[in-house]
Amino acid sequence: MGKYYAVRKGQHPGIYTSWPEAQKEVSGFSGAEYKGFKTELEAQQFMGGSTAKKNVTHDGLIIGYTDGGTRNHGNVKGGHVKTTDPAAWAYRLELPDTVLSDSAGEWGATNNRMEIMALIKALNALIEQDQQTADITLVLDSKYVLDAINKGWLKGWQRRGWRRSGGELMNAELWQQVNSLLPQFSKLSLVWTKGHADNQGNIFVDHLLNQTMDEMVKTDRPIAGRQVKAKTVRPTKPKAKPAVSTKQPAAKPAPQQQKKVDQSVSDIQKALEQLDLFKNP
Repeated sequence: MGKYYAVRKGQHPGIYTSWPEAQKEVSGFSGAEYKGFKTELEAQQFMGGSTAKKNVTHDGLIIGYTDGGTRNHGNVKGGHVKTTDPAAWAYRLELPDTVLSDSAGEWGATNNRMEIMALIKALNALIEQDQQTADITLVLDSKYVLDAINKGWLKGWQRRGWRRSGGELMNAELWQQVNSLLPQFSKLSLVWTKGHADNQGNIFVDHLLNQTMDEMVKTDRPIAGRQVKAKTVRPTKPKAKPAVSTKQPAAKPAPQQQKKVDQSVSDIQKALEQLDLFKNP
């Protein structure tokens, strides 16, 4: 059974049968009002239909966006070969009364890993807000993540002990987290959108994760597998130690050597006096 998306205030108010259509009408519209419903009648009531009942209440529709990305240099298919590749995830959750967003990064992580992390972080944020029973639509641009959930890959991996039929399952520990989080939501839909196109929510999270990677490059030291928060702190440089002089004091001549020098000077003075070229005052 499909859903109905009622846009009460937006570019073109009306009832839509797909979120991508409705999303275009509310993205960037100040003060937009919209909700998702299971039946067309409920959507009409929300829009102000004459049959609306005063004692009927509806949970507001929550729209969320998740994204992951990486800047790889010299990588091979399926993974990185350099620990200096920054990667990051980001999410944006549009709740009825607030908007939540967050982002963080990790060195040497794959794009797929960041896409999964973004979904995990968004689901955990929704749990913290006690939204497990709300009507939630999460918009992703990763078909890999969506197919794993919507096509039943997760169940197959679980049956095989979190392994693929062909061998090792990458990011198995993350997929296990996803598998434990999803059943906690009673009305959760995951839909796909083309990345970096005209979906404003997707563009927002893509911009956010790129800001995180920019900050990582400016302020952090790459260590493969280490997670980095979005707002990293520039490490303080240790104070320079005072310079230590390497010059050694001039060595004093030995007493016997000094005696010979004094004698030579005396002999030269006497010779000059005899020639009337040097006189003591």
